[in-house]
Amino acid sequence: MVFLGLLIIAIGAFCQSSSYVPINKIKDWSWESYWIVQGVFAWLIFPLLGALLAVPQGESLLALYTANSAATLKTIFFGILWGIGGLTFGLSMRYLGVALGQSIALGTCAGLGAILGPVFTGHAGDLTSAVIIGVVVTLIGIAIIGIAGAMKSAALPEEEKKKAVKDFNFGKGIFVALLAGFMSACFNIGLSFGEPLSWSSTPDIFKGLPATFMVTLGGFLTNAVYCFFQNAKNQTWGDYKKGSVWGNNLIFCALAGILWYSQFFGLSLGKGFLTDYKTLITFSWCILMALNVVFSNVWGIILKEWKGCSSKTITVLVIGLIVLVVSTFLPQLLA
Repeated sequence: MVFLGLLIIAIGAFCQSSSYVPINKIKDWSWESYWIVQGVFAWLIFPLLGALLAVPQGESLLALYTANSAATLKTIFFGILWGIGGLTFGLSMRYLGVALGQSIALGTCAGLGAILGPVFTGHAGDLTSAVIIGVVVTLIGIAIIGIAGAMKSAALPEEEKKKAVKDFNFGKGIFVALLAGFMSACFNIGLSFGEPLSWSSTPDIFKGLPATFMVTLGGFLTNAVYCFFQNAKNQTWGDYKKGSVWGNNLIFCALAGILWYSQFFGLSLGKGFLTDYKTLITFSWCILMALNVVFSNVWGIILKEWKGCSSKTITVLVIGLIVLVVSTFLPQLLA
């Protein structure tokens, strides 16, 4: 059961790390236009469909949310805060690339999310020494990858950086990535506050999905306000009138959306197989983020973002990836 649960989480992480690849196929739209359209799929449509899987016969999501209004509002609130992280998350990859941007942002998100979720909800006792060690090892692995990224930045000439990442800016990217990671940790805090948003008769693999929908709903609100503001500021409302590209762009936005949502769908399913392993349940957020970093760097290699780097830099990168893989099952070995 442990292996199956971790495998499902890993599949979700791989899908999330692949979600930014379809975005490269979007044509003739500004960033703010494609970001909110893919968000409709990633944060509204697919999370709602997922949440409906958790509804027993004769029940309704609206009744659940209304009956647990305090938990619902807290979950949405932290979703709104997470939405800020989601915005800056996209910008971190714009300035640093898929590999380094996701590594730094997800590293911060992994550590803070795993720790602050139990702390905010009064379950700090769940943070056993095994969990803390797992978080530390995860952060070490991500820090090693960050060092590899810094080595890459220092060694490559400016024109090579621009080839791999058009808007590459290491200083601005680091700041944005750290902010993204800090705010993105609010997703797991929201999930923790959303634990009452389920029915006892719902299978364990689906129980976290109604709360997930409320977090993503909050995130959608934040992103919608920002993207529509940018549409107005940059006068890009015309993007939505370009009928010739809607078919292509809608397909790739939907693909990006379902791939992105797969990480949290997989997290819920995976945790359903780990219910007898409390340490892994507490550490599951960190596992997801660590695997996201691993797979994002695999994509970074495929997309040639590390092309031209020295063998020393690649060695440091690989060491970081190995440490992250080890961190995913270390807490269970120590428990």
